[in-house]
Amino acid sequence: MSEIGVGLVGYKFMGRTHSNAYRQVGHFFDVDPTPRMVALCGRDEAGVRDAAAKLGWEGYETDYRRLVARDDIGLVDVATTGNAHREVVLAALAAGKHVLCEKPLANTLDEAGEMLAAARAAKPGTVAMVNFNYRRVPAVQLAKQLIADGRLGEIRHFRAVYAQDWINDPSFPLVWRLQKDLAGSGALGDIAAHILDLAHFLVGPVTEVVGTLDTFIKERPLETAGAGGAGLSAAAGTEMGQVTVDDAASFLARFASGATGTFSATRLAPGRRNFNSFEVNGANGSLVFNLERMNELEVYLADDPPGLQGFRTINVTDAEHPYAAAWWPAGHIIGYEHTFVHAIKDLMDGIKAGQTPAPTFEDGYRCQAVLDAVERSSRERAWATPQEPPA
Repeated sequence: MSEIGVGLVGYKFMGRTHSNAYRQVGHFFDVDPTPRMVALCGRDEAGVRDAAAKLGWEGYETDYRRLVARDDIGLVDVATTGNAHREVVLAALAAGKHVLCEKPLANTLDEAGEMLAAARAAKPGTVAMVNFNYRRVPAVQLAKQLIADGRLGEIRHFRAVYAQDWINDPSFPLVWRLQKDLAGSGALGDIAAHILDLAHFLVGPVTEVVGTLDTFIKERPLETAGAGGAGLSAAAGTEMGQVTVDDAASFLARFASGATGTFSATRLAPGRRNFNSFEVNGANGSLVFNLERMNELEVYLADDPPGLQGFRTINVTDAEHPYAAAWWPAGHIIGYEHTFVHAIKDLMDGIKAGQTPAPTFEDGYRCQAVLDAVERSSRERAWATPQEPPA
């Protein structure tokens, strides 16, 4: 069995989830190559040194250019703020490394186009994958199977809501996710990107959108220091700064298949900690998913006998369900962190096969194109068409 050296750029929220996945994947899945956690990279030497020791990395770097140049690293994982994705990904691909990049692929569509072109120009067999981890929830994979098998018939509607409340307090500081130059956008790119990717995965490409973007809390206190933890907490000072991203995004969509979609994303929904939910309606049935009950999928099939029709709740933990056989006995549920383990498992399989697992950089570009179209639609108050990937 072979191994591949991994270099991870970024060590806070996403860096922790990715680190855990690299530690766990070989203990539960038969992967070849197996990931070797060679180096963690971050600009703050004290912070990255401590994180590397805590998260299980052999060493650390403070410059991503040194990381991608190392001969003992074959895979570069990019889990930085959005404004750094492009430069790290381009450097890694130019150095002949495989790449995993956190979502969304880039901060702008032009950047996404450059990254897609670089992935296409890489030597054959180079993997360039985007990490939309919610595709790899077993219940979402089961939903995909049911749709692909035709159990729901013609798909007519996709409705999705992603609601959080972690910035609802106006005194919460101006962290990087609230600054356009670092994050690219707010709820649109942070969480609407997730439900849009799920729509692409389950229903197919979006061809037209009309939407709105709103910022309700326009100023916040500047951040004085991060508070550690999950990376979504911080300490506030007294000086104020402008919020330059959206707090909420809402849009209607038309799919190439003829289906219609509605999407709503906000980080100002009190009581909604991580309410990533969707409903799919077909001619012969419906599916409902809610990440806060991620081991369950609600299924309605119109061909059930009269008098017995209704939504059934499937506990998606049986050995027959996607990914589930690698974990615990039926009913012994899994959690958020397992979606990243599944992503790394599929990434290792792709590296062995010399083929990028979905979502590819083209998938990432298509998602970015819809986000871009929503921004144009909100600005121009009109329907907008997402740009197709360059030929």
